[in-house]
Amino acid sequence: MIEKIKREWFCNVRGDILSGMVVALALIPEAIAFSIIAGVDPMIGLYASFTMAVVISFTGGRPAMISAATGAMALLMGPLVRDHGLEYLFAATILTGIIQILFGVFKIAKLMKFIPRAVMIGFVNALAILIFMAQVPHLIGVNYMTYLFVIITLLIVYILPRFIKVVPAPLIAIIILTAVTIFGNVQVATVGDLGKITQSLPSFFIPDIPFSFETLSIIFPYSIALAVVGLLESLLTASIVDDATDTESNKNREARGQGIANIVTGFFGGMAGCAMIGQSVINVKSGGRGRLSTFIAGAFLMFLIIVLGNLVVQIPMPVLVGIMIMVCIGTFDWSSFKYIVTAPRTDALVMLVTVIIVVATDNLSIGVIAGVILSAVFFASKISNVTVKKQANNKYEIEGQLFFASVDSFVQAFDTSITNQHISIDFQKAHVWDDSAVGAIDKIVLKLKENQNTVNITGLNSASKKLVDKLAVFENAKAKFTNH
Repeated sequence: MIEKIKREWFCNVRGDILSGMVVALALIPEAIAFSIIAGVDPMIGLYASFTMAVVISFTGGRPAMISAATGAMALLMGPLVRDHGLEYLFAATILTGIIQILFGVFKIAKLMKFIPRAVMIGFVNALAILIFMAQVPHLIGVNYMTYLFVIITLLIVYILPRFIKVVPAPLIAIIILTAVTIFGNVQVATVGDLGKITQSLPSFFIPDIPFSFETLSIIFPYSIALAVVGLLESLLTASIVDDATDTESNKNREARGQGIANIVTGFFGGMAGCAMIGQSVINVKSGGRGRLSTFIAGAFLMFLIIVLGNLVVQIPMPVLVGIMIMVCIGTFDWSSFKYIVTAPRTDALVMLVTVIIVVATDNLSIGVIAGVILSAVFFASKISNVTVKKQANNKYEIEGQLFFASVDSFVQAFDTSITNQHISIDFQKAHVWDDSAVGAIDKIVLKLKENQNTVNITGLNSASKKLVDKLAVFENAKAKFTNH
């Protein structure tokens, strides 16, 4: 246990502290912007980012991953706030956490294995595009100094690491350009322009709502949507961080941890949150590897607000925009252009559809679900080709996977008009998967029996025979079937 704590918390202290500080600075404008999307006070998003990061550092299953208020969640909660008010949002956040804990208990995270690589690539690329698009409003109708600051920031974060590796380049960029803005009286947009920051800690309270079935009926649809979207984004982000750090994570623990973090957040006046790929990438690229980096991100965020609030509001937005552009460039899978050409057309199409839907709807879950469904359809189409070869002496050899998508071609391959023949159907090279397949076999056998034919089913493997024995009716028509 002690060794595990040392490994997860104290194996990279300096790197984790510095990277956590960078993330905290980048979290502030993001949290404020997401609060505006949800229609709540900026402090709601900032409190959520603080509590989510601190709690998940202890309860999560993926060290170095950052959880906070996110855009995907903010989009879902907007109508709830507008129609029912802030107290219902806090209650929905708590219920979201309870649902996510249940997801973790029932090991719902194992469903991650059903997300194809093409969907993962599309998810990552769509996120990179969305992060970039979120920076565009800060670059429209601004003065030339804004563009100059963005360019200088990018030069610092890409060139400085070649010479200085002790301190993360994004942190250096923030410190230098904030000093230039303050002492040089440079006119650029600052963090303070996004919203008012109150220098106070969040306090514990119970949402002031009726504890009734009517209340539950109002918040439950929002909570289940928030739980699914939040968990999906968190687990996909965990997989990305797994690959980036070449380590493994406990997805079921992450699900439970996200739930606990959301429950705490709801009781401390925050909005529901989940893992953030942009901030997680910043953390990893800045040297963060352990749970300490996530804890520092949340703790330093609150330190900045309470102690250095007057200084934080003067951080120039172009610097943070430049850092997020760096995240976009690092997040986007540039090899996907080659992937489109070299991968099977169906996989390339799934990747493109995932990207297009996520970007068009600004909803990660819709894009991912659509990609998974499209992949399943293509997969079913690929394996639905069943070959029926007619040999001498009325022997049919079946080859392929027999299920709902392939039964039509199977049925059409038989001539059921023949009479008074002995017919053998060999399934040695085939597998029977579902009730539709058994129904198709029933249909053929019974039609042949109606014309006074004798039918012998052979070659069924044990799983197929078990299914046929359970569901088929043709045995009652005195058809004979055997194993291999």
